Amino acid sequence: MTAPPIADGAVAVRDGRILHVGERSWVVDQLDGTPVTERRWRGALLPGLVNAHTHLQYTGMAGVGRGRYAGFEDWAAAFNAVYAQPHDWRAEAAAGAAQSVAAGVTSIADVVTDIEAVTALEDAGLGGIAYWEVMDWENAAWQERGRDQVLAELERVPTTPGAGLSPHAPYSLDVAPLLELPDIVRQRGLRLHLHLGEAAFEGERTAIEPIPGFAGVVGVGHGADWHLANVPSFRAMRALGFGASATSFVDRLGVLGPDCHIAHGVYMTAADRALLRARGTAVALCPRSNAVIGLDPPPVADYLREGSPIAVGTDSLSSSPSLDPMADVTALHRIARAQGYSGRDLHERLLAAATLGGAHAMGLAVGPDRIGHLAVGARADLAVFDVDARTVPDALAELVEDGAGRAVATVVRGVVRTTEAAARVPLAPSAAGAAPTPSKESR
Repeated sequence: MTAPPIADGAVAVRDGRILHVGERSWVVDQLDGTPVTERRWRGALLPGLVNAHTHLQYTGMAGVGRGRYAGFEDWAAAFNAVYAQPHDWRAEAAAGAAQSVAAGVTSIADVVTDIEAVTALEDAGLGGIAYWEVMDWENAAWQERGRDQVLAELERVPTTPGAGLSPHAPYSLDVAPLLELPDIVRQRGLRLHLHLGEAAFEGERTAIEPIPGFAGVVGVGHGADWHLANVPSFRAMRALGFGASATSFVDRLGVLGPDCHIAHGVYMTAADRALLRARGTAVALCPRSNAVIGLDPPPVADYLREGSPIAVGTDSLSSSPSLDPMADVTALHRIARAQGYSGRDLHERLLAAATLGGAHAMGLAVGPDRIGHLAVGARADLAVFDVDARTVPDALAELVEDGAGRAVATVVRGVVRTTEAAARVPLAPSAAGAAPTPSKESR
């Protein structure tokens, strides 16, 4: 993801980290006779996929995700009815983690609503961040008990592999919690993640003028400085006739930043997308979830043309057919072409979004435990995909346009978790050049 593809390549792994990357013959020479075990796969060896937005605990709600809905409110009614039924959230989250590993996913941005599911990533040995979801707090209740309650809940979120907070959405939280939650996170060096631009009513609107009682407020109307009116919430802002988007609303409250990424980003103007770029905030695109709910497609071509940082998320099985990010990559490819994106770099950029893009969104693309690319010292999180192509461009096209269900091996911290049809043999130096696209594991 950060260097040219390698034909007939190999990765050497030691103690859960990448030791060498290069052509197989070169890697063998670097090992210089060190006893190793070699695993060989035909296909494409990639960094492990990063699912940048999902809710593993809703894996048992797949019946909702198999429906088709007329919009966000229609889907929410179906979701709420099933959510209210008894659930074993921990078991359902564990099942989602297992499905993710089988799809080549090694790190996840997991939004957790019920505390029973909060250890899913730690239990499965996966990377990523568990984001404790915060929603339905009004100003008075937040100030009275909400902040203390969230702090107590945050103490129960494992710091392995990572912890964060997810202010659910601008329409489900009043101003006071939206102002304070970023401070709570940043004081502790954690991460933020929220749904934004998912519902049509979050998009920018033309305001209704005049607004009774606000004749003296400067700039009331479309694009107004709504904060001068001291509105208590996004919904109240809209009720008063202000047309600002949800993106500009949360930005003014200090939510966006390089330690935050958002999910969906469907109803975004060019100004909204520019705000995300200015704040260093990535967006996890979830096109199959949007389609199930009945939303518009995300503006994929615009994000690509403008250079916005993007990642890929499946969302949960309550709104998506599977937890395989490669299916969403294929959907993004189709949408981008339909929206007129004709760049020859589309395959590379979408594949990068599903790996390095997700790592960047969670702040995991750099540092001692970095993921998302095959680089010396990075965590040895790998995925192998069955492709028939004989050239690199054809392999990239095959992965992006038809990559779902092709994962044949997943390696997490150097440990092979799932595997099909791999040859495992002791390696002798004279064996150099014997197998195409292998992975080599040093023990």
